[in-house]
Amino acid sequence: MAVLLHIDSSSLGSASVSRQVAQSFLAEWQGEVVHRDLAAQPVPHLTAAGITARTTPAENRTADEADAAAIQDELINEILAADAYLFTVPLYNYSMPSVFKAWLDQVLVPGRTLGFGPEGAATAGRPAVLISARGGGYGPGTPNHGKDFAVPALEVILGDPKILGMDVRVITPELTYAPTMPALAELIPLHEASMEASHREAQAQAQALTASLAA
Repeated sequence: MAVLLHIDSSSLGSASVSRQVAQSFLAEWQGEVVHRDLAAQPVPHLTAAGITARTTPAENRTADEADAAAIQDELINEILAADAYLFTVPLYNYSMPSVFKAWLDQVLVPGRTLGFGPEGAATAGRPAVLISARGGGYGPGTPNHGKDFAVPALEVILGDPKILGMDVRVITPELTYAPTMPALAELIPLHEASMEASHREAQAQAQALTASLAA
């Protein structure tokens, strides 16, 4: 049975649009799910001990290095054990939530996850669905076009062969502020259409990945 690693990072809990769309994916996924909620249980930011522990033999590590290495081992083992990935990473202030960046900094390790070496990334080719809700619209022709610094960065980090090399599929529910901000009220129909399309795409991706991984 295929294993899905689901990483949540929205601070809004059940009110999060990214999480709501993720639920449509999970409703169709057939397999095991390992869930880590970074908003509820943030991982520590990378420290000097966390960096030096990567090149220090276990028997020579300080107590701080041993603790930092244990955290990285736990997170990296989760990644390596999964067959597919679901990342819910909303757009916060034009970028990703800090808790998700902290998680990335802990797991991007040369010789273990990164694809710098001749063998490439350990996760190369594995499917990943990235759900990133945003309060406005960021597509071509919108005032915010070019100001999304989350999805483009994550497409590189998750998908570049020299980094994690995953097969990344992106779902972006937009205009989530429209129902609550009077200035955006005229955009509610576009928001509703974006939500419907995002839920459908999440369901379709789950069905397709379940089928492909079972083949």
